[in-house]
Amino acid sequence: MKLREDARWSLVVPTSMGLRITPENRQPVHTADRFVLQATSAETNVAAVVSHLGEPTKVLTAFVAGSPLAAIIKANLRARNMSYEGPEVPQGDAWGFRHQFNIADSGYGGRAPRVWNDRAGEVGRELSIDQFDLDRLFGDEGVRVLHLSGLIASLSPKTSAFCVELARAARAHGTVVSMDLNYRASFWKGREEELGTAFDEIAGLCDILYGNEEDFQLCLGIPGPPPGGEGIDHKINGFKAMIGQISQAYPCASWIGTSLREVVSANHHKWGMVLWHEGEFVVLPLRDIDVIDRIGGGDGSVGGVLYGILKGWDAEQCARFGWATGALAATCLDDYGAPADEDQVWAIWEGNARVVR
Repeated sequence: MKLREDARWSLVVPTSMGLRITPENRQPVHTADRFVLQATSAETNVAAVVSHLGEPTKVLTAFVAGSPLAAIIKANLRARNMSYEGPEVPQGDAWGFRHQFNIADSGYGGRAPRVWNDRAGEVGRELSIDQFDLDRLFGDEGVRVLHLSGLIASLSPKTSAFCVELARAARAHGTVVSMDLNYRASFWKGREEELGTAFDEIAGLCDILYGNEEDFQLCLGIPGPPPGGEGIDHKINGFKAMIGQISQAYPCASWIGTSLREVVSANHHKWGMVLWHEGEFVVLPLRDIDVIDRIGGGDGSVGGVLYGILKGWDAEQCARFGWATGALAATCLDDYGAPADEDQVWAIWEGNARVVR
């Protein structure tokens, strides 16, 4: 796998942008009357690590024309050092297009987090390849890594085709293709054959594949580990066995990984990672982390791994950095990690929380 050296963009992500609302002070949604609003998407959660550390990043998305919520989203992307492009779609009547809402209870102690998605009429469902100049993007401007997620790839038949065509165009122009499988049962219901075909083609074009055991089983049909056995060691060994099957089925993939999580309480998790690169396994055992909001931790870890790959680091460095950026995201009320600099991330990995003056 070789990264382009003549590229304007280090990372490009297609996504459907929405708005996340969470109660103040980690209260339950059903009893709260004060909420915090932020722009959100799984793919920009990944890209946030890369963009905050100074790598040029572009978001491919769609906006509701003239919407104040679209204006909030655009301002947020600019604040996160992300460029963006995409169509301005007229809302239509009151039942027309809009940006999706993600309503989240962060949980506390023994009360688990809960997330509700409200995606009816979502403007991002209409994303299609004819809305973008791919020859300009991947050819004239150049992209080092295209990162896809299973959320945008399964959002609608249009976005599935959109992601397949993006992966094809990226591969044709020498761009590295990455995908976090992100299986969601509600997106796949009744569309298993259609999405299985699309995901199989995208995975066949990927240099980097990320996901947990269930993601690989349900999205790509990779057999899971044999039943029996308990504990994290069994889980790690099972995933390592799956990696052999994944690399055989998708030989272009030279990086395969997953984050590991055990939940002690909503505020306290054990966090680890498995990362494979061209025959080398890196296993980071579970370590205790404190949690303000768990949502986006997996996205943060993917972002850290991608940043390491962009910097040319070895598998051990990429895994450690990804572990730390995932842990960083869990310390933030937003659902993404925004590192101040590399030193902050490495301090998290080293367990050094001493004040920096």
